[in-house]
Amino acid sequence: MEKIVSAVFIAAGLAFAGFFVSETLYKSNVAVNTADVKGLAERRVMADKAYWSIEYSVTGKTKSDIPDLYTQSEKNREKIVALLQDAGFDAAEIKPGIVRYYKNEFRDENQKLVDESHLLVGEIEVETSKVKLVADGRNKLNRLVAEGMDLQNNAPAYHFTQLNDIKPDMLKEATSNAKIAAAEFAAIAGVKVGGIRSARQGGFEIRDVGENYGDTKKLEKDVRVVTTVTFFLED
Repeated sequence: MEKIVSAVFIAAGLAFAGFFVSETLYKSNVAVNTADVKGLAERRVMADKAYWSIEYSVTGKTKSDIPDLYTQSEKNREKIVALLQDAGFDAAEIKPGIVRYYKNEFRDENQKLVDESHLLVGEIEVETSKVKLVADGRNKLNRLVAEGMDLQNNAPAYHFTQLNDIKPDMLKEATSNAKIAAAEFAAIAGVKVGGIRSARQGGFEIRDVGENYGDTKKLEKDVRVVTTVTFFLED
């Protein structure tokens, strides 16, 4: 006598518990009977590394302004670094970069030079594990904007870098959930769950909480993995 149980029927009641059944079929007249099930594991984690860049600019009208522009640019850099340290970041986390020079020329329809500008753009990068200080540090930079500094406060990127630390437990949980799903199916089919015939691990996914894609905007993130396990079924 052949026993067939619909995987769809079982999945409806099990998906919310972190596991579900797919392509599950039991036939008593087949020599080897198996059930293919998927197990889900999820974790809510906090970003542990932040990358943040700040650009500051000074502009002059003529080439003769350039020495003064460099002096002003250095003063701006010192102000930004001091503010970041006051916000709680260590000197090693604050990395000033080079100052880039740009010249813009403005010409009329006859290609006659009518105006020009000379621009110096500096950049400071912050790489820190003090992720909760970043938002406050960005707000404090507004003081310099209020003072008239031409400053671009770029959005930070938040990363979770400790995935390897939670992988073993998550894979264990996913496999356990898969076995629970197999047991539910086996009970309905009137058989028992045996050992594992094979297992396939899906890729780990990291997403910002509440987002369908992307993993750098928010401090809180969701980590997800699905494993596919084939269990033997026994009479």
